[in-house]
Amino acid sequence: MSAAREPLDVAAIVAAIDEVLAAATRPIALHEPRFGGRELDYLGECIRTGWVSSAGAFVDRFEEEIARFTGARHAVLTVNGTAALHVALLAAGVSRDDEVIIPALTFVATANAVQYCGAIPHFADSEERTLGLDPSKLAEHLAQISDVHDGRCINRQTGRRIAAVVPMHTFGHPVDMAPLLDTCRTYGLPVIEDAAESLGSHYHGRHTGTLGRLGVLSFNGNKVVTTGGGGALLTDDPNLARSLRHLTTTAKLPHAWEFRHDEVGYNYRMPNLNAALGCAQLEQLPAFLEAKRALAARYAQALSRITGARFFVEAPGVTSNYWLNALLLDREDTGARDALIEALHKERIHVRPAWTPMPLLPMYRGCPAMDLRTTKSLHARLVNLPSSPHL
Repeated sequence: MSAAREPLDVAAIVAAIDEVLAAATRPIALHEPRFGGRELDYLGECIRTGWVSSAGAFVDRFEEEIARFTGARHAVLTVNGTAALHVALLAAGVSRDDEVIIPALTFVATANAVQYCGAIPHFADSEERTLGLDPSKLAEHLAQISDVHDGRCINRQTGRRIAAVVPMHTFGHPVDMAPLLDTCRTYGLPVIEDAAESLGSHYHGRHTGTLGRLGVLSFNGNKVVTTGGGGALLTDDPNLARSLRHLTTTAKLPHAWEFRHDEVGYNYRMPNLNAALGCAQLEQLPAFLEAKRALAARYAQALSRITGARFFVEAPGVTSNYWLNALLLDREDTGARDALIEALHKERIHVRPAWTPMPLLPMYRGCPAMDLRTTKSLHARLVNLPSSPHL
């Protein structure tokens, strides 16, 4: 029983983290942006030329540079990552009353984007090795609850179509994609990678967001590269990229003066101002990634001396951007977890637990779900640590 175990040595953990962050000015944020490049120059160019809205040279340039960096053939910029995920789901054919499999341990935007389509989240468990969707458990779950008829994967328990699978690369750590993709091919399910947190992460040499049919990035203020607010869609399909660009620009048909639209579109394109910021940030991305991995290594070394918890490291064969560093307690004890969080906050070190699992939120109670024991365990044991590159 947990009561018989040695209590978590909160003081030792606080001391180890304080050692890593000793040179940092307090309070220490969880993850804050770093502006040390040509951000002001590029923003000034937007203002001088008047190109500040959803068209302009920096939009085109940022798309090209994101595609080049990730290895995707096409990138389409959006106002934020949630908008990108919403459009990706629509482009993959998700319709009202479909089910979309997503991890229960994710930021709420993943589930919300499914809801925007009128579809229903179907929650999958995570694995401790990656913190992401567990491909083995998903394969077992689909074998138990689904049938494939005429290319459609049907949930026998609800009678609804399962339309897509959305793995999310948690805190920048890549999901084990190879077995997941195999399972999704078996059931005819398109894969949309929620790579919002994983710019700079690679799965066996391929950038996250480029292994499924579509990938989604976020450039929110707390991401490795920020445009203030912003996101991007990644795809290798030129026709799909053309459709995504059209759909995110209110589905407006080209014309010298007429306003003609051929479907319900969305005002989701990233403004040139934000793209300019992104171009300057992307020039610094290699240095950001190097700094973040160095910080993770310092955490790993300092925390290797403590008992009752461990620093979470990338799985074999992958490269993580370590967007948010994580400490995992050895046992499920939200009281000990919260005591550690409180002690670190008293030191003006901002840490936080993982997100509340989606089925525990009021709007997602009652949605279909597999057994979520690992998700519940991770939620009770995980603490995110300060991860800004300048640390």
